[in-house]
Amino acid sequence: MKKFNWGYTFLLGFGFFGVSVIWMVYNSFVPLFLANRFNLEPWLIGLFMTFDNIAGLLIQPPVGAWSDRLRTPIGRRMPFILIGAPVGAVAFGLIPIAATLPLFVACTSTLLLSMAFWRTPVVALMPDVTPSQYRSQANGIINFMGGVGAIIATLGGAALYKMNPAYPFWMGSILVILASLLVFIFIREPKEFESDSNEKPALLRSLMEVINDADKSALRILLAIFFWFVAYNAIEAFFTLYAQNHLGLPGEDGARLLGQLSLLFVIFALPAGFIGARFGRRRTIITGILGLAACMLTMFFLPVQTLITPVTKLPVLGVVPIIGLILMVAGASWALINVNSLPMVVDMTDNLRVGTFTGLYYMVSAVAAIVGPNVNGWIVQLTGRNYSLVMIVGPIFMLVALVMMLGVRKGEAKTAQAA
Repeated sequence: MKKFNWGYTFLLGFGFFGVSVIWMVYNSFVPLFLANRFNLEPWLIGLFMTFDNIAGLLIQPPVGAWSDRLRTPIGRRMPFILIGAPVGAVAFGLIPIAATLPLFVACTSTLLLSMAFWRTPVVALMPDVTPSQYRSQANGIINFMGGVGAIIATLGGAALYKMNPAYPFWMGSILVILASLLVFIFIREPKEFESDSNEKPALLRSLMEVINDADKSALRILLAIFFWFVAYNAIEAFFTLYAQNHLGLPGEDGARLLGQLSLLFVIFALPAGFIGARFGRRRTIITGILGLAACMLTMFFLPVQTLITPVTKLPVLGVVPIIGLILMVAGASWALINVNSLPMVVDMTDNLRVGTFTGLYYMVSAVAAIVGPNVNGWIVQLTGRNYSLVMIVGPIFMLVALVMMLGVRKGEAKTAQAA
């Protein structure tokens, strides 16, 4: 039986570290460029912030299935990483110096396509090299590394943005190159998938199997993932503008508040994996759904002056207001959900189709991330730019996700013999 390798899993986590740095910088500062440099309306900003998810929807699922079938001397996932990461890094570094909207769109489009090309393969590496019974713990480490990337992107990025708006993007470009090199140098893909089986992983066939399965557990968790990502991604895409327009804070302070959420996500990522392994993934996810919905409702109902009231001052984080504490609880709740959901999905299939089911995971999350910002962008637009309403829409979708999760009966860790 394979044993859990902590050091190897941390090295593997650098892949998700690089992905997280890129997306947190992108989500934090691209809306500010769109609003302040190009003067776009909120609904257009919401539409623009879904382009990454449209690219993910069209590219990530078939790439995941393709990587399941691919056989090369360096593995079935590595070629995608070695092509996508460098192209994405170059395009990302050009975004802040794009002076015209067409050039800005060209740079962001190149970034989105290249990131979609390698994200599913790099995430599929985790279940490739990790036995089923350790996948929640391993995903905790992966998300810990992703959270470290998010903290660097938001807290470090906020300081760099104040110095020069281009600096966070250049930092992201350098870090994603270094992270992908570490993964390539130190991670070795397993060879046992080099079989003579006539079965070829196929995305549409796997999706139809999920839909037609009498148990419906896989379908229900995919729907739950869709609804909680609608809630979370809509808020993430608009949070810096929410802070600027509703709370009256500078844009970099909104990014710093997101960093406080990311800090607790990082701290709680490892415990969330062990909690899922100890008490069950489904029960842990349900707890996180309830916690995150409660945080959103609290941010909606508390007055602005209460939300921005300072509570304490911490190293690195600086001043922590009441909304910062709420966001910290939200970060811990999101860890309970996010760390345990991917292991549930991939443990509903076999090792041959891990990339395909990882692609299904990203397919529904991409659709959700397209729907969420657009729904919230139109709500903000039609209500006179009332950005606080994003905090009441989220809990509605979290409630639907809760109903879906209550019917999930599969996806817990398999025994060592079954794995």
